Amino acid sequence: MKDNTKEFATKPIPALLWQYALPAIITQIIAAVYNICDRMFLGQCVGALAIAGLAVTMPIMNIIHAFGSLVGAGSSARMSIVLGKRDIPWAEKILGNSMLLTFFFGAIFTSGWYIFSDEILGLFGASAETIAYAREYMNIVIPGMFMTTVTFNLCNLIRASGYAQKSMWILVSGAVLNIILDALFIYILDWGIAGAAWATTLSMTTSGILSAIHFVSPKSFIRFRSHSWTPKFYIFRNILAIGISPFSMNVAGSAVVALLNNQLLRYGGDNAVAANGIANSFGPLVIMLSIGICQGMQPIAGYNYGAGLHHRLREVYTLAMKWNIMVGITGMLLVLTVPRYLAMAFTHDTALIDLTAPALTLILVMSPFITFTITNSQFFQSIDKPWIAIVTSLSRQVLFLTPMIYIVPIMFEGIGINGLWGVFSACTISDVMGAALAAYLLYTQRHILQNK
Repeated sequence: MKDNTKEFATKPIPALLWQYALPAIITQIIAAVYNICDRMFLGQCVGALAIAGLAVTMPIMNIIHAFGSLVGAGSSARMSIVLGKRDIPWAEKILGNSMLLTFFFGAIFTSGWYIFSDEILGLFGASAETIAYAREYMNIVIPGMFMTTVTFNLCNLIRASGYAQKSMWILVSGAVLNIILDALFIYILDWGIAGAAWATTLSMTTSGILSAIHFVSPKSFIRFRSHSWTPKFYIFRNILAIGISPFSMNVAGSAVVALLNNQLLRYGGDNAVAANGIANSFGPLVIMLSIGICQGMQPIAGYNYGAGLHHRLREVYTLAMKWNIMVGITGMLLVLTVPRYLAMAFTHDTALIDLTAPALTLILVMSPFITFTITNSQFFQSIDKPWIAIVTSLSRQVLFLTPMIYIVPIMFEGIGINGLWGVFSACTISDVMGAALAAYLLYTQRHILQNK
């Protein structure tokens, strides 16, 4: 295998960062498409309650995605290490064992859903009016979510084994199919929320099959073989040890969304949950663009940190930060200038538009602070500072947003303002506080960016 890592120390940083960030950005945008398309089609064709029902399912689906990241991130990192040692049989064992873990977790969340579906939906903020929509959607999507974990796991391994563009195109094909099927099932066949569920399930199943085909093809030097499927508990342990960080962050984020949905339901009813669901269709675009840039930064930063090339480390960090701040400013300008038009892409319900527009502004007006925090978290992760990275990542949602969604509404009601706006304003305040903590943690590690 050709060693491409030498360019990390020699190639100009702007060209290098663009080279590695672009495929990651495209992949992140594709991931956002799945959520946005379903909400847009449902909002325009079914109504506000359907959007609210779908919003309730999002944290549940994110928890399932978390299991995909637990296995996918851990197995791809382990595969990269053993491929560096040119140990192909070991890499194939990681491939097979990662699939065994995927099957195991898939069986757990599938059986758990069908046994406790109503209890789960109630916990995540479903009301008597929205639970039917959420249940109908999830009953169809849950088997497809298993294929989602397969897809993300295998696409991570495809990327780790040297086929970054192929991994990207597999996800692109699924996203395009999802859009086509959404239009067919919802607009033309009038299947409602079931149509959105079938579109998601079939598109992710297609991507999962394409991912699996890669590893049975003779053209792939890493393939499924009989020895791949022998359980190795030390491989399970290694995969889970690496993947626990993104897993814990995803689960924590989903738990906070559940709390947020319940507070929104308390102060504003189903329309408030729907408004948050629309707002959280745009939020991931900003976040995922930022994460894509950071994923391009990570291997460059990690290599130069290990090599002691601190001037190149500082350059790639500074450039990634500039790009991400520009992404954040763009998101901020959109929600300040055209929030109603953004809301109208999802619904023609005037009352929901009136609620969503200011909610969008409050939730995303601090986008530059959000991207600042993300960049620092990903930077710390890339230079082997995992605990600082975890604290930075969890600060906004767990440390600050969780208490704020209870405290701020009470404060607002104390001065005669609807507590609902306190819930939305808690997001704004938490973004600033999270960025302030990220800045402090960066200051404590400032020596890393100094020349040596």
